Parts: sequence; structure tokens; C-alpha cells
Amino acid sequence: MRSQYVNFIAYPAVLLMSFSAFKYIKSDSSNSNSEKAAVKEVLEMGPFEETENEEESGDLNLRDYSLATSSADSFISFKEALAFKESRGQHWRVNTLGYMGKYQFGAVTLRHFGVTDTTAFLKSVRLQERVFIQNLRYNHKILKPYIEKYEGKTIAGVEVTESGILAAAHLSGPGGVKKFLKSNGRKSNRDAYGSSTRSYMKKFGGYDLSKVLKVTRA
Repeated sequence: MRSQYVNFIAYPAVLLMSFSAFKYIKSDSSNSNSEKAAVKEVLEMGPFEETENEEESGDLNLRDYSLATSSADSFISFKEALAFKESRGQHWRVNTLGYMGKYQFGAVTLRHFGVTDTTAFLKSVRLQERVFIQNLRYNHKILKPYIEKYEGKTIAGVEVTESGILAAAHLSGPGGVKKFLKSNGRKSNRDAYGSSTRSYMKKFGGYDLSKVLKVTRA
């Protein structure tokens, strides 16, 4: 449940910060209807730091920082919470390992989706949103058999959900998710900053992604 205190502090901040975010969003008549519905105003929150214990304890509820929509379990809430964890929602950010943008994509992944100009990528909020959706749908297609097999089960103390699987795939790739599920949670990849497949599956579980994934469900 989202705390009343966070709402009281955060909503005024969103109103102020959204003015700076809106200037990066431009209309593009070439967007498909599904992309137009998925790409929303970028609302940035910050600053935010995890303590050493929060990563594995699950005490940190990222829904408290996801105020882009009134629905706590929507796709927009999912992507904004994930972006906040990845980069504090900063589309210009490049980390120490060279991962880029709001969702911290690597150069190899960007090339997979046809993006070769990383400078242009960092400047374009709209392009970053498109790549995020493309990557989400790609991972969903690859992991669909695993979602159907494991969704609703509890592995390593985590209830497996579709959104949790896809968030974990964003961190460790489809291969890392497959390894986690097939090993019954014994093998959980970690990135260079200590985030694990298990922690992402737990933190980002339970969001409704049906609207953005509907084109791949057939």
C-alpha cells in the first residue's frame, strides 16, 4: 500500500519536475497506435539510494516512487519504477560500465533494435521509450513458455509473475531468467552493482502489462 506520507511529499514534486520533463517529449505522427498508448510523459523522481539491506530484504517498495499514473499496478507504473531503479529516471545517464539512458541499455542491445547512434539515443526520450517497449515484447516472446509454466509458483521465496519475469530479464537477459527458474532459484545472476535476478523478480512482480503486451499474446 502506498503511504500517505509519500503521496503528500511526492505529488507536488511531480507537478514541479514534470515541467522540465515535458520539453523532451515531441509528437511523432509515425508512431503506431500501440506505441502512442504506451509512451507517456516522463516523470522523474529523485534522489534515491538503497541501503545494503534493502536489496535482498524487499523492504523498499518502488511503487511508492511510481506516481506516473493513479493505478499502482499499470504498465506505466511498472516502467517508471523500473527506470527509477535503473537510473533514477534520468534519460541522459551513462553508468560506469557504459550502460545508457533511462533504462540503462547496453550498446549490443541497442544495435539489436537498430540503434547505432548512442548520442542521439541519449538525447531522445521518445526513442528510449520505444526501445524499452521493443525489448519488453522481445523478452516476452522468448520467455512466454516459461511465463506459462512458472507464473503463480513460488521460487526461492518469490511469487513468480509475468512482470517480475520481464523485469528480471531486463536485468540479466532471458538466459538469466531461464537459469533462475530451471534451478528453482538456486542460480540467481547478479550485476556489477549487486542487483540480482531474484530481487528484480520480487520487486517488480504483480504489475499488469497486458495492454502493452497484447500484440504478442496471440
